[in-house]
Amino acid sequence: MLTRRSLAAAAAGLALPFTARAQEAYPSRPVQIVIPYPPGNAIDLLVRALAAAMQPHLGQSAVVLNRDGAAGAVGSASVARSAADGYTLLFVPALVASVLPVIQAQSGLQRNSFRPICQVFSNSMALVVRPDSPFRSLRDLQAAARARPSQVTYGTLGVTSIPHLAMVQWAQAAGVQVEHVPFRADASVMTEVLAGRLDVGSIVLGSAAGRNDVRILAVFDAQRHPDFPEAPTAMEQGFDVAPASFGGLFAPTGTPDDRIARIEAACAAAAQTESYRNAARNASQPSNYFLNSADFNRRLQQDIEQKAVLLRGITVQ
Repeated sequence: MLTRRSLAAAAAGLALPFTARAQEAYPSRPVQIVIPYPPGNAIDLLVRALAAAMQPHLGQSAVVLNRDGAAGAVGSASVARSAADGYTLLFVPALVASVLPVIQAQSGLQRNSFRPICQVFSNSMALVVRPDSPFRSLRDLQAAARARPSQVTYGTLGVTSIPHLAMVQWAQAAGVQVEHVPFRADASVMTEVLAGRLDVGSIVLGSAAGRNDVRILAVFDAQRHPDFPEAPTAMEQGFDVAPASFGGLFAPTGTPDDRIARIEAACAAAAQTESYRNAARNASQPSNYFLNSADFNRRLQQDIEQKAVLLRGITVQ
């Protein structure tokens, strides 16, 4: 005979498979990936390739949403405030943890607002000039800046962007003062350089891919890039400066471990697909662009420490 106790036990037993099934159902609806920049830039193309390649492994569509504003802070903060359920992710450089919490404290972003899931890009920075520029090396640029303090101009895609911080780091190493002019995109910077309104452009190296109308003065990396074998590194020219803009997928802190693992597995599989590899090659990515969650987190913590030192001497205007 069934007693109340046995009926309760049976009901509890029946509930367990449903609970387990509910947990295993993730994702049961589309996953949204926010990129906090306008469409058309280098990492926008990468996230779209990644999202498409992740869909078969997630079993749901991955929808990319551009939410621009405040140098990445608007879109990033919106993800930080979203439910930590794995359905809203962020695709952004590491500066979301190492730079934005320092320079845009009013955004509410903190160093631990997000959990890194997987790194899928790592960009070198570069300095470009007009083909007929009198600057043939970083030593030429250094000499001109010493002769005309704060009169040599350079452009970047924004204050405290990684190209800006790269130039700040170089200027410190060179012992010079140069005048920064911020824009919103590398393309605008190169247009101004070619028009002669800027002396130098500090850009993401991949933005120069396929262009023969600018000359690369230096690449900020430990070794020459295979896509630009004629371009010397800053290190070769005597300046130990090699910042990089690396990043990938992040989730709001508090996202459950099992969902992080599920997204990481889909990301790892997608990063090795031919479609994403092609996108990475077109964006001048290195062969080792991918890092798993643990390695990505270690690199991120190192970047946070390094940027904390660099940002102390920068005035945000």
